Amino acid sequence: MSAIRVSLRSTLVLTLASVAGLMMLCWPLLVHGRDGAGGAVQPPFVFMLLLPVIVAVVLAELGEGGLDPRVLAILGVLSAINAVMRGISAGTAGVELVFFLLVLAGRVFGPGFGFVLGCTSLFASALMTAGVGPWLPYQMLASAWVGMGAGLLPRRVRGRAEIAVLAAYGVIASYAYGLLLNLQGWPLLAGIAIPGHTGNLSFDPTASLPENLATFARYTLLTSTGSFDTGRAITTAVAVVVLGPAVLTTLRRAARRATVIGTVETSAGTSAECSPVTAEGDLSTRRR
Repeated sequence: MSAIRVSLRSTLVLTLASVAGLMMLCWPLLVHGRDGAGGAVQPPFVFMLLLPVIVAVVLAELGEGGLDPRVLAILGVLSAINAVMRGISAGTAGVELVFFLLVLAGRVFGPGFGFVLGCTSLFASALMTAGVGPWLPYQMLASAWVGMGAGLLPRRVRGRAEIAVLAAYGVIASYAYGLLLNLQGWPLLAGIAIPGHTGNLSFDPTASLPENLATFARYTLLTSTGSFDTGRAITTAVAVVVLGPAVLTTLRRAARRATVIGTVETSAGTSAECSPVTAEGDLSTRRR
């Protein structure tokens, strides 16, 4: 059951925005044949201007049908909780608690809700921790993909199998998030030096795509994958296994109160179709 209905047009907008965002992350790998090997490159700054616009368009499209006050309240509460947890953990040694709740909420409320929650959570936490910068739209988009992906997981899986699937997804999403954010910042760094490693790890605009991919893989493994990303993956998986069942139960109870689909019997004995998001007063009418 999805708390935010995703129409065909919204799906198309979301797909195009995701493709555009992925291209904005991967643009350095398409640069070839410039002078200045081993040096930092200047990104096309129009990307930094377009990406927030793209995210805003997607959010507006997803909310076009109107957000029920109950769903909006749940979104606000979860965004605030995520922002506080990110401020508490602050990524120290890779300990990151945001993904755990984002994955579970996307699972319960659907891909549209997961996408919006990923954006609002990172935006709210950036305001709380003074983390606003040109990297923020990329963080918002990447975390939105994490929440959306959780909502697209198979719906029939339940019980221990569901927890196992969500924990495995959390691990994969944690590594993917780190890789995407590394790809955004890596080309802007010049003269990268890692203790104990010899060789150039900087982006080379004159190198071929396979060469830059190999260099980026070494850079990611040495600076992120074996440390922060692994810490994030372990934290997310452990939190899902330990707290997942209880949190899923709580979120599903909230989802049942906020999203009810079916036939409502009125006091006059007539029946009417219930909208996807129904107020609690309708539930009391249904009981009568």
